[in-house]
Amino acid sequence: MSNGPASPPFSAETPPQEIGLLYQISRILDDSLDLRDVVSPVLETLAHRMNMQYGTLTLLNRKTGDILIEAAHGISPAVTSRVRYRLGEGITGRVIQTGQAAIVPRTSESAEFLDRTRRGRRPDTSFICVPILVGKEVVGALSVDQPTKPAAELEEDVRLLTIVASMIAQAVKLRRQAQEERDRLEEENTRLRNELRERFRPSNILGNSHEMQQVFDQIAQVCRSPTTVLIQGETGTGKELVAHAIHYNSDRAARPFVKVHCAALPETIIESELFGHEKGAFTGADREKPGRFELANGGTLFLDEIGEITPALQIKLLRVLQEREFERVGGTRTLRVNVRLIAATNRDLPAMVREGRFREDLFYRLHVFPIYVPPLRKRKVDIPLLADHFLQRYAKAMGKSVRRLSSAVIDMLMSYHWPGNVRELENVIERAVLVAEGDVIHPHHLPPTLQTAEATGSPVAGNFKQMVMAYERDIIEDALKSTRGNIAAAARQLETTPRILGYRIRRLGINPRRYAT
Repeated sequence: MSNGPASPPFSAETPPQEIGLLYQISRILDDSLDLRDVVSPVLETLAHRMNMQYGTLTLLNRKTGDILIEAAHGISPAVTSRVRYRLGEGITGRVIQTGQAAIVPRTSESAEFLDRTRRGRRPDTSFICVPILVGKEVVGALSVDQPTKPAAELEEDVRLLTIVASMIAQAVKLRRQAQEERDRLEEENTRLRNELRERFRPSNILGNSHEMQQVFDQIAQVCRSPTTVLIQGETGTGKELVAHAIHYNSDRAARPFVKVHCAALPETIIESELFGHEKGAFTGADREKPGRFELANGGTLFLDEIGEITPALQIKLLRVLQEREFERVGGTRTLRVNVRLIAATNRDLPAMVREGRFREDLFYRLHVFPIYVPPLRKRKVDIPLLADHFLQRYAKAMGKSVRRLSSAVIDMLMSYHWPGNVRELENVIERAVLVAEGDVIHPHHLPPTLQTAEATGSPVAGNFKQMVMAYERDIIEDALKSTRGNIAAAARQLETTPRILGYRIRRLGINPRRYAT
């Protein structure tokens, strides 16, 4: 085996048949910029002109280091799809690694010839492999099998194949540039999507769960449009925060955001609150008063607990949604408004429609773009994040040094079913910060509703010694957690000696390595 020249010598003595071959290959390469469209025709042309029995074009994957067959002649796709080399492996791997062409006069006599394509080597077959160079970088190789020839003729074939490889290199370069551009665009699109997600992700809504990511995506989709939104979810899930996020990420952000809690207003005055009234419209109406729709003109009107409004008010609200116009109570003048409506409810509106307690036409007017805010029990991965947020907020507000939750407290929070959702969690943390005396919240700082044997790890019944040991374990584990398993540091934190703490750790069966990072 010998090495051929690394660069193609062109001279005026180039045989006419070679010129014809190179011209034909150049025409093929000019037909398309896509490498996949031109490689197979090039190999077919080489097979016809050079009596080539087998031929392959292999490319190096820069990310994985694998060398794969891009196209082949005389070898089935089923075989080429599973063949791969590594740099320096076999003749092809060595050519791509060194950038030097290689000649194997007789494949049957070469131990380096791997024959992974199982071509059925013959004593009279020679193998030539030349590198494909883009600049000074080897990106692949072109190889052929043909009947054996004298050494001088093989050297001439190397020179010819090197010229062909340099022509193919231009197509490889274009393909690489196109792939790099696609990768760049994909990276840019990913970056923009992430920026948009962060931009439209409101700072007052916390959550990394899949369920909340869907909510954030829906906010991003709808906030820029005037579409009516219906926010659904249980009490305490943060529906009003979602409404805020939609408004303040819209083009109406500089305009009013007006809230109406439909369940909190008496039935006798809610119509006046929404649509306003004229002077003298009813007893006590001693002056003209604009309603919430007028106050929200150009901005957003948020109707919370929309399921609580009366059938008569449902009819008037439907007209506003359809016509964008209304009259004040006691008035005859028609007023037009440009208001984006967001409604919220914890009621099952479809069931109310079936029962005749909510107008079907109004439901569909409101249900243009529904957003479902999941209950806390369905997004438990967000509980530690929310709890830490509330802890920092109330510790600062109360001027206390509480900094973290103990492991047992986190377990209790994660195991609780949270019927009051995020609002209940906030209240629990506020109370815990209030009653905590040190810098850590422990299980006994939580309200009785969360004090369960399963959550705390403490026995419901048992002697005093067992209960003390359970509490001692909690304190030691918290100290080890904060010191990353360092017993000496944990002992200083607990104001004891490493020897005493080590004894307690062994007695309780605690593994400090569990907390090391």
